[in-house]
Amino acid sequence: MVGIVLVSHSEDIANGIKELSLQMAPDANLALAGGTADGRLGTDANKIMEAIESVYCEDGVIVLFDLGSAYMNTEMAIEFLDEDKQKNVEIIDAALVEGAITAIVESSIGKSKEEIKKALKNLELGKMP
Repeated sequence: MVGIVLVSHSEDIANGIKELSLQMAPDANLALAGGTADGRLGTDANKIMEAIESVYCEDGVIVLFDLGSAYMNTEMAIEFLDEDKQKNVEIIDAALVEGAITAIVESSIGKSKEEIKKALKNLELGKMP
């Protein structure tokens, strides 16, 4: 099952999306990286890397994020991973709430990483360079 990581500047936002998503997909392979390690608003590359590692599998990992610096810290977190894992983790540009719910449900019913990416295409917001 494809792993899904949600990166948000707010731990509360990440937890809220998780709560909503798990109503539809209670067995999802999901990890959160909301807020900083010390509980402030922001993102933390180490926290993101740990979230990726916690859901990593051969099916791959999709990371969704809220704002620009979350994207930058996610790129940094991926660089911290072993090279063989880096190739299997993708950051996706999509509306965070709608994208997360779509990705989580699609993953929970056994869709591949490519199929999930296709399902998220219409939710793209142009957040990535």
